[in-house]
Amino acid sequence: MTARVLDGVATATAVKDELRGRVAALRERGVVPGLGTLLVGDDPASASYVRGKHRDCAEVGIASIEATLPAGATEAEVLAAVAALNADPRVTGFLVQLPLPAGLDPREVLEAVDPAKDADGLHPVNLGRLVLGVDGTIASPLPCTPAGIVELLARHGVPLAGAHVVVVGRGLTVGRPLGLLLTRRGIDATVTLCHSHTPDLAARVREADVVVAAVGRPGLIEPSWVRPGAAVLDVGITRGEPLPGSSRAHLLGDVDPGVAEVAGWLSPVPGGVGPMTRVMLLANVVRMAEAALPA
Repeated sequence: MTARVLDGVATATAVKDELRGRVAALRERGVVPGLGTLLVGDDPASASYVRGKHRDCAEVGIASIEATLPAGATEAEVLAAVAALNADPRVTGFLVQLPLPAGLDPREVLEAVDPAKDADGLHPVNLGRLVLGVDGTIASPLPCTPAGIVELLARHGVPLAGAHVVVVGRGLTVGRPLGLLLTRRGIDATVTLCHSHTPDLAARVREADVVVAAVGRPGLIEPSWVRPGAAVLDVGITRGEPLPGSSRAHLLGDVDPGVAEVAGWLSPVPGGVGPMTRVMLLANVVRMAEAALPA
């Protein structure tokens, strides 16, 4: 068996095409959705991520509002920049690019974001709404990676209703909110959330119809751990040494490449969940702009 590819690049392109039409409809009503970003410091990877997000915005017609601060910015200066984005009428939603430089408290900074402008869907208020809105009736921005995973599976016809999903990793950006999202009414999966202290992790993974690996340990999920035909999504990314003839870091996922010979579906690294995370950020901004329209 060779796994079918859960192609995040092609799927994200299809979502962008749909968003482009929704943005055009908003513009016809005089509304221009805007994504703001706050970048503190000069970390090359963070700067690259922010540039990519604004390129995505340009592709679908979303306006970009960029705020930058030097690495030596004080917490008061960062909080003032957050307050300015909260107050800026051009900004439908925004994000604070992590990690922040040493000495800044990311929790205090993120909690200063207006929940109504939380493009990442990770503000405590919005995570709380995800808990309360298990039936999907409470509208708020959804965490981008979990939403991207669900969208990727749905668009490839991987059934989730009644499926047993094993999530390996309990982080706040993927594992925990993904479990909440998958158990919403209308998605109706059964979720087992595993972590580094789960006894006999291989046995738990082997029970799954769908496996999501979000740990950051290269090759953790071995072929013998996967039930034949299961869908496997590789979320963890580790930067390895460049391959011969290349200057770029080699990206390693949490899933051993041999899993492709066992699984029914497999998301690649790169090109799987990553593009879906980025496009779900755009989807959040468009949805927030639509929700603000007068009835």
